[in-house]
Amino acid sequence: MTLEGEYTTLTPLSIDDVDGLLTAATEDRASYAMTYVPDSRERMTEQVRQLLVERDANLSVPFVTRSTQTGRIVGMTRYLTLRWWFERSVPDAVEIGGTFLGASAQRTRINTDAKYLMLRHAFEVWSVHRVDLKSDVRNEKSRRAIERIGGQFEGVLRQWQPSQYQGESGQARDTAMYSILPTDWPRVRESLERRLRS
Repeated sequence: MTLEGEYTTLTPLSIDDVDGLLTAATEDRASYAMTYVPDSRERMTEQVRQLLVERDANLSVPFVTRSTQTGRIVGMTRYLTLRWWFERSVPDAVEIGGTFLGASAQRTRINTDAKYLMLRHAFEVWSVHRVDLKSDVRNEKSRRAIERIGGQFEGVLRQWQPSQYQGESGQARDTAMYSILPTDWPRVRESLERRLRS
């Protein structure tokens, strides 16, 4: 599926997107100290292939993030941790994450629009029971961004997953967990639409 907004278009990830993703990922890498973003064609190809395997196993739905105005690839995001509880053809709960943006797209409306498109699809098309958003507990910038879009803090999951901080290979991290529920969605939607108009 493709999700299109005024600022952002999310298209299904393809192996053909590797070069565009690498261009976005290598604009300026100063903001990637807390997350893994491939820095070579070999590593980007490996990550894209792994995400396509996950997609085919119904474990994630990866997207390429594009500027709607230019069509240029500016990053990547995905639905992950898909859960099916009630024998439906669509997930009952999902996580939104695995996101990176090239430096020129950071601090623009592109990420807000992408989150809006993904949340709207999750709640209004899939009718999910919850959306998870999470961050390394130490990543205050990411945590504030999640809170700005309406994520409700649920607590810290200790040693929840591998750290993505540079220099911490093989270490586990504490994860700050947030959620948005269907009852939150009208308020969150209004807030995101207001931010996209301002």
